[in-house]
Amino acid sequence: MKDVQGKVAFVTGAGSGIGLGIATALAQAGAKVMLADVEQAALDKALAGLKKTNADVEGIRADVSIKAELQAAAKKTIDRFGKVHILVNNAGVTGGGPYGAWTDASWEWTIGVNLMAVIWGVEIFGPLIESHREGGHVVSTASIAGLISGSSGPYSVTKYGVVALSEGLRNELAPRGIGVSVLCPGIIRTNIMDSTRNFPGRLGETPSFTWSNDDPRAEFMKQFRARIESGIDPLYVGELVREAIEGDWPYIFTDTEFEPQIDARFAAIKAGFDKIRNRTPRH
Repeated sequence: MKDVQGKVAFVTGAGSGIGLGIATALAQAGAKVMLADVEQAALDKALAGLKKTNADVEGIRADVSIKAELQAAAKKTIDRFGKVHILVNNAGVTGGGPYGAWTDASWEWTIGVNLMAVIWGVEIFGPLIESHREGGHVVSTASIAGLISGSSGPYSVTKYGVVALSEGLRNELAPRGIGVSVLCPGIIRTNIMDSTRNFPGRLGETPSFTWSNDDPRAEFMKQFRARIESGIDPLYVGELVREAIEGDWPYIFTDTEFEPQIDARFAAIKAGFDKIRNRTPRH
């Protein structure tokens, strides 16, 4: 896709943060955008702001962890714009802790939003993109944590899944005229640290991840929250995504901060092969 102008995009988690940055960048480039978000107030505010710029946008409240709500959002997109060319699976939560802090509810919710919603998004919107034979593009938001996991928690596990899914889909959808990119952002200014505000009541009590002041995790979370509050502008990320769609990038990074850690991971993987290559069998 050489130009997003005049194309129709569907963006999840578009009420704030990276999703709103992507929706804004696409709209500014002349795309028609359907914004989906689980928070009605945030969605309304985002739409009001974009409509002031004469952007051709519409919105729908949707909990992407419920397949039927994604299907309803797809129907509204087609009813409103007639077709869809760009799918942005962006909605995400950080709703679980590492080993020792796991709960079934946290796993179910995080997998539902971060991974199953991406799978369902492709399943639902893929055929719609194929149907008009005008080509299209799929962008799914993983994380830098989808390449260098520092935790056994659901967030990292699901983000690795999004990377794997995107890499496979890129090969499978290319012959169908659909490009695929995976977005692996670093530290972006979003509300991700407050994800549990949207924890669904159907899964029970909202999980709590607070620790006493003398717990090292409490200080780490305090520092990490401060980093996010001063993180990269989501609109800049949106511009990168627009450029990536038009340039068919397989991977979208927001900065080079974590490149050394990724190099170290690949070196460790290579070392594993070297151990086999250089192994001396026992007799």
